[in-house]
Amino acid sequence: MKPSMSRRFVVTALALFWPLGAVSAMVFKKRKNRSEMETPTNLAPQAVSRIAFTVNGQVRELNLDPRTSLLDALREHLHLTGTKKGCDHGQCGACTVLVNGRRINSCLSLAVMHDRDDVVTVEGLGAPTALHPLQAAFIERDAFQCGYCTPGQLCSAVGMLSEAKAGWPSHATADVSSKQITLSDAEIRERMSGNICRCAAYPNIVAAIRDVAGGA
Repeated sequence: MKPSMSRRFVVTALALFWPLGAVSAMVFKKRKNRSEMETPTNLAPQAVSRIAFTVNGQVRELNLDPRTSLLDALREHLHLTGTKKGCDHGQCGACTVLVNGRRINSCLSLAVMHDRDDVVTVEGLGAPTALHPLQAAFIERDAFQCGYCTPGQLCSAVGMLSEAKAGWPSHATADVSSKQITLSDAEIRERMSGNICRCAAYPNIVAAIRDVAGGA
């Protein structure tokens, strides 16, 4: 015997379930429209900037997303991984490089800002058979432990010595009008304060820089 459905049952069922079906259809349509908007074919083409700069004495040309940091351009595109990504917020100094002779945090600078600039990373300071004086001093003084911050420390120290030679004062300089800067331990610590060593090798770092500053 076939079950029978009364007219009242059919009307009641429609009244209960029709709104659910309508809501489901609306949600499906909204999701479909959203997915169509987000498909890659409907997105605007990504802008690309072409830059040319000198890195460690060699002219390099790159096509980059204009949002690429100088740090990522060096590490990810030029594979110069000596420059380290630490905090990526300009707080630790591990990414320090020299741009036109001055030290900067490469994580805070866009690569497109350095078209035609001269960039030096730790790879450009010296070679295994011809170390930079600071590199040799760091080895002699054992001025590193894990070594992660060392590339930034070296580049920062090179820039700092140039600044002191040019007579730039610091907050630790007793006579800011003097062009003869004596690099005492206090001066070195102040001038290198932007470079953090989590292994706390600071006494040896200061000693290594003092050796080079004093011509040792």
